Amino acid sequence: MFTGIVEEIGVIRQIRRGAHSSVLTIGADTVLSDLKIGDSVAVNGVCLTATSLGSDSFTADVMHETLRRSSLGSLAPGSRVNLERAMAANGRFGGHIVSGHIDGTGSVLSQRREDNAVWVTIKTPAPLLRYIVEKGSIAIDGVSLTVAAVTDTDFSVSIIPHTGAQTILLGKKPGEPVNLECDVIGKYVEKMLTPHKSSGITMDFLAQHGF
Repeated sequence: MFTGIVEEIGVIRQIRRGAHSSVLTIGADTVLSDLKIGDSVAVNGVCLTATSLGSDSFTADVMHETLRRSSLGSLAPGSRVNLERAMAANGRFGGHIVSGHIDGTGSVLSQRREDNAVWVTIKTPAPLLRYIVEKGSIAIDGVSLTVAAVTDTDFSVSIIPHTGAQTILLGKKPGEPVNLECDVIGKYVEKMLTPHKSSGITMDFLAQHGF
């Protein structure tokens, strides 16, 4: 589990591409301090497993499902990525519950400065927008942020200078993809409240019986 508080910006050193997968070599510093083979690292919000360690880098496998769901397939040598190690049990919970399991991708529509903050608007597919609510939490490329506004086609966040300096978000240009992980609580609530067809309980059935 992660919290969406990025520890450092890493750099893609090498990509070995297979037919439907790839192996990333990622240059890093801070996250290597106590990283072990088999540990989890969020790379632009995607939970990956460290498969080998070097003095200034680590490698991670990316499977086909991850490439389909995320923007990792668009990375190239030299790309900058947000990095966060899995949360320690005795650590501070600075962001929100982030699993590192990406729901899908959006794309940057615009950036607009407002005093010391920058508003970033993300075009988002309808199936993901249903889980995004104003003042709720969202992870964009692994960064825990508060949703400032939502429309039928997009949502916006306001990024403070510290977040802008410590992450890659403000370097994104219009049209570039970003990984999105919606608040996990909303997805579980929806699942539990959705009537199962096999039970015979429908919304009409509940209404007929006074619910």
